[in-house]
Amino acid sequence: MSDIQHNTQVQRRLKTRHLSMIAIGGCIGTGLFMASGTAISSAGPGGALLAYAAIGLMVYFLMTSLGEMATYLPTSGSFSTYATRFVDPSLGFALGWNYWFNWVITVAADVVIAAVVITYWEPMRFMEPWAWSLVFFAIIFMLNTLSVRAYGESEYWFALIKVVTVIVFLGVGVLTIFGILGGEYVGLSNMVVGDAPFLGEGISGQFLTMLGVFLIAGFSFQGTELIGITAGESENPQESIPKAVNQVFWRILIFYILAILVIGLLIPYTSPELLGADVDEVAKSPFTLVFERAGLAFAAAVMNAVILTSILSAGNSGMYASTRMLYAMAKDGLAYKAFARTSISGVPVFSLLATAVVVLAVFFLQLFSDKAYEYILAASGLTGFIAWLGIAVSHYRFRRAYLAQGKDLNHLVYRAKWFPFGPLLALALCVLVIIGQDTELVLKGSLDWDRLIITYMGLPVFFGFYFYHKLRYKTHKVPLQKVDLSQDVD
Repeated sequence: MSDIQHNTQVQRRLKTRHLSMIAIGGCIGTGLFMASGTAISSAGPGGALLAYAAIGLMVYFLMTSLGEMATYLPTSGSFSTYATRFVDPSLGFALGWNYWFNWVITVAADVVIAAVVITYWEPMRFMEPWAWSLVFFAIIFMLNTLSVRAYGESEYWFALIKVVTVIVFLGVGVLTIFGILGGEYVGLSNMVVGDAPFLGEGISGQFLTMLGVFLIAGFSFQGTELIGITAGESENPQESIPKAVNQVFWRILIFYILAILVIGLLIPYTSPELLGADVDEVAKSPFTLVFERAGLAFAAAVMNAVILTSILSAGNSGMYASTRMLYAMAKDGLAYKAFARTSISGVPVFSLLATAVVVLAVFFLQLFSDKAYEYILAASGLTGFIAWLGIAVSHYRFRRAYLAQGKDLNHLVYRAKWFPFGPLLALALCVLVIIGQDTELVLKGSLDWDRLIITYMGLPVFFGFYFYHKLRYKTHKVPLQKVDLSQDVD
């Protein structure tokens, strides 16, 4: 027991292939498999493409910013640690706890959704959904009690399933467009049907419809920032982080832009089949619709299996991310020191146990009080965008401090492109999406207070963490000359 009590180091056992695939898996999930149809029906095929491209560009700049900091200071605390060092300890505290809270809620939601998905198959209905949820939670928990190598391997194979699915989908989609599969040649007819390719009255109306899709795209891409957290356990972060970051642009281009293009070409935005697709309606997934159009039998069953692995992957990553964030905050003095203790295999066991207890508490709350769970879910809704804001601000301050202290940019292992345009553009787009995430609510003459609270609850939660720490510890923005640029890591 003494080894567990006194060891506070994680182990660098993630290989480059693990990080690359974790980065890929982070941006392929139910957002692509299910929500892409809603995006096309809301903004039209052209509007959806443009919205995903804009948010994809923002994410690319954010990942290059994160890559520069993560290669310089590879730590499990990622943007929480960077904000603490480069900006203000109160910002690091708020970002860390907010991110931990978000992933706790996400894991609880994922095990609930996974139970719904598995009961698609009638033989699996021999157990109640809540029992399936507990089974999936136990699997996720056990995977995270093993070494970080086990997490890396499990995510590698989870991500590989998703990658193969998208590649097969693109191949089948192209063959269907040209009439080789599923009937006659389609061409560009669906791209110009009705009001397509862009929906909305005038330029301003089209912008507002795309703004609504910005949020969908943003949620789809959330998880890419896991690259920064895994840096703390990478065998060779100076090699693996740049490689993973540099692939972000091509992943977004291939897996999202091309997939949405294929869907837009094959299914008109006016099709009611694109509306209301949810994880318990796998038959409405755009992927299922395209596979069925191509004449592939059992398309729905195959996609259900893929979506199930995608949800379990998200839950697995969520448990990992929340555990490592709590561990890193403990090491930075932003949480109880006990949470920094690790097992012999380098797993932050106390952080894992504490996180698991809270996940179970949220899960059981969902069983007994839908309204309370709705508010808790809403409180975590903006966390991904807030974390991205933290990355942009931290990188801007890091680079300015680096130059202010007379350091040579050529000594950076990886340098983000287009500074300061990149982080400033990402910052502006994040703020735009946060403010305009519910365009209908913003444009209404009268306020719906319940909807307003649920939509923007994430902001007061974040500022609550921030001002609690600020008032208690009387912190200030760190002057550029006093920013800690030492490379002490986990």
